[in-house]
Amino acid sequence: MAGTRASAETPSFAGRVDEENRFTEDGLEIMQVNVGRRCNLRCKHCHIDAGPDRTELMTRETMEACLSVFAGRGFKTLDITGGAPEMNPHLAWLLEQAHALGADLMVRSNLVILDLPEYRQMADCYAEYGVTLVASLPHYTQKAMEKQRGSNTFDQVIAQLQQLNARGYGKGGGLEIDLVYNPGGAFLPPDQASLEREYKQKLGSDFGVSFDHLFAITNNPLGRFGEFLERSGNLEGYMGKLVNAFNPGTLPSMMCRNQLSVGWDGRLYDCDFNQAADLACTGATSIFDYAGDPSLPLKREIRFGDHCYACCAGAGSSCGGATA
Repeated sequence: MAGTRASAETPSFAGRVDEENRFTEDGLEIMQVNVGRRCNLRCKHCHIDAGPDRTELMTRETMEACLSVFAGRGFKTLDITGGAPEMNPHLAWLLEQAHALGADLMVRSNLVILDLPEYRQMADCYAEYGVTLVASLPHYTQKAMEKQRGSNTFDQVIAQLQQLNARGYGKGGGLEIDLVYNPGGAFLPPDQASLEREYKQKLGSDFGVSFDHLFAITNNPLGRFGEFLERSGNLEGYMGKLVNAFNPGTLPSMMCRNQLSVGWDGRLYDCDFNQAADLACTGATSIFDYAGDPSLPLKREIRFGDHCYACCAGAGSSCGGATA
């Protein structure tokens, strides 16, 4: 979709945003950094087409620019995503440096990767720096999850959750692990609170697994999921569902209003979905622009595409789940 209209029948999302919500806040709290598109998996719902064959990885020089802007502009949370962030060889260094700056650290992991010998040490690193883990678990049953993630992935995730629980994650002692649910088809997620209770009951009783929160995220019609919608003839119908479920009350809480998203190459976006749609920020377009000129304002006009309906349907959706 690349930020364009899904069809002639889709009303422009930008036309439904009031003047105030067309802009970010004056000061931003979250810097989301995509450290690469390389991943050990090839999930069906992935909006950036991550996979084992991708070569894009953030360099240490770009990470240094991110840290400079983070420290100098009052950001509070460093949200690290991918691909599989663990496949960037500089991830442990980035966490160490950001921890020294006092950042609230968050890493989005598929957990399957922590079962591979070369990445197992990252669990120690996460615990050492108090990293909040946001772990993708599209469903709590093997069949439904592996339909999206691929065969032989469910047992690995459960094993990693059990090991993280043993390290203190998800036990209420300060090490937080949150799970992410993604719908397995062209439909919207159910109520987040009800789904969280269901996940906790099922994972607890079946596997002895505990976690802190569940985020129910609406699949965005981009990347691999967008290709599935087009291939299956579901794109127009899915966009219709998103448009019909549009909730103007979610506009003030759109994640783009309080964050800066940095691509693997340092280019700037309003969010990770705009990165997938190749919609760069207005104003400064590279993290190096901000690193080189501290006077450049962070506040900017947000760029919208019709894929943004996914963030404002029903209870809303962001990288942190429901927003309303």
